[in-house]
Order: sequence, then C-alpha cells, then structure tokens
Amino acid sequence: MEPADNEPQLPVGYDESQLPPGVRAELKGVNKQMATVIGGHLQAAGELVDIDPDLALRHVMVARRLGSRLPVVREMAAEVAYAVEAFSTALTEYRALHRMTGNDDYLPVIADCERAVGKHQNALRTLRDAQQARLSPAQRIEAVLVEAGIREDLGQRPEAARLLKQAIGANQGGHQEQARLRVAYANLLASNGQVEQALEWLASARKHDRNDVLGVDALIAVLRGEEIEPESDEFEIMDVEEYHPDPGEDSDGDLLPEDAITTHGAQDLDENSVTEDPETEMGDEKGE
Repeated sequence: MEPADNEPQLPVGYDESQLPPGVRAELKGVNKQMATVIGGHLQAAGELVDIDPDLALRHVMVARRLGSRLPVVREMAAEVAYAVEAFSTALTEYRALHRMTGNDDYLPVIADCERAVGKHQNALRTLRDAQQARLSPAQRIEAVLVEAGIREDLGQRPEAARLLKQAIGANQGGHQEQARLRVAYANLLASNGQVEQALEWLASARKHDRNDVLGVDALIAVLRGEEIEPESDEFEIMDVEEYHPDPGEDSDGDLLPEDAITTHGAQDLDENSVTEDPETEMGDEKGE
C-alpha cells in the first residue's frame, strides 16, 4: 500500500513482535497487508514519541485513519496525542474510546484534556459523571488531581487544597497515588510562597515514592536552590499546560453556566491549614 503524499513513510524493519500483545491480537481482525501497515505506523509512533513528537503523531494518526474501528488503535492514538500535548486530538480519541468501550476509567483523562483546551466547566461536568462511575482506585485519584488542577486554574486555590488534603487524609489509593497527591499539594504550597511547608510535603511524598518515579528529589533540590542535573533544569513548580487549540476543532456544545461552579475566591491558603508534620496530621503512615 503506497502512502499518500503527506503521510510519513513506513519504517524499515517492522517487527510485529515489538507491538504489545493486545495490539497484535486486535490486528488479527484485519487483513494481513493492512495489519502490517497499521502495525508499522504504531511501532514507529511508539519509538518516536520521545524523539520526534510531531512525526510520532503523524504516524499514529495514519494508523488511526486505517484502523479507526479498533479500540487499541484509538487508544494508542489518544496516548501519543496526549504525550505530545496535542490535547484536542487526544480529547477526540479518548471520547471515542469511552463510547466504544464503555470504560469509565477514561473519564479523568477526558476531563484533563478538556481542561488543557480551556473547557474547564465541561471538565467539571465530566468529573461529576466520574463520581457516579465505577473507577479503579488509581483513576479515582486521577480525578482528584485533575479537579484540583482545574480549581487552581479557576482561582479556587482553597478548594484545590481541600480536595487534595481530603484524599490524602482518607488514605486513598496506594503508595504511588499518595505520593502524587502529596506532590500536587506541595506544588500548591510552593506556588503560594510557602516553601518550607512544601518541602515537608515533598519529604512525605518521597517516603511513598520509594523509587523516586516522580522525581521528588529533583523537586526538593529546586525548592532548596540546589544544582540539579541538566535533564531536570526545565522543572516548573506548577505543571500548567500552555496550549492554544485550533478554533475550529472539537466544538462540543454550550458550556455550563458560571454559577454551576462553586466559587471559593482566590484568597491565599490558610496558614493554619498547613501542618509542620504532614505525616502526623494525616495519620497515613499508621500501620506501616
């Protein structure tokens, strides 16, 4: 099959065995020639996503066009688009996946994409749907993190803090989820100028993130003004996505009215709400 003029060339040396088992299984449902083309583009996208994001996205979108009825293809298209910050495309793909599979675990990432393209009220509506859904424990934490980010964007910092501290205090999720919640709360404190308190919460996060998957050590070094490795020198305290969607893309109707959002104002975090000992306040280390 010859590629269109604007399509990337298939990679040389396509190896079906390099694809995840789920992808290989679904590709058996299409003819062998088409499966080879789709698989080749998916393999290229996976290999290029960290090297050449634009080319990776072009490859995965070819696979998506050819295999649009295959959920695993749509999922990889969504994941690559999300990874390269093509959030409008990711939103379209994740919504399609939710319709195709009925899996509500996609709702938090759908809300995050809506947030990234500036549809904050739509994102809150999606999260309200998620509250009624049967999410996995990890995705329930994801929903909390996304809503906290939305509230911060909307200037509702106390509400963002309340959501994070409530999830921490309830000891929701496992160690990694608790680490993520603590990092998010530390970021909130740091953005409010409460550096010492933020460092305490990062130290708490590090106890849960035992292999430093989240790079907590680097975050602590930044707040302390210490030298960090070159690959970490672009660290930003708050993870705010700067994205400007195509005005013609992905219009999905009216937004919720402004009064649909609970307004808490943009006041600073209450100093009295920050403990000197995060572990003692939350009591989450009991039994460990």
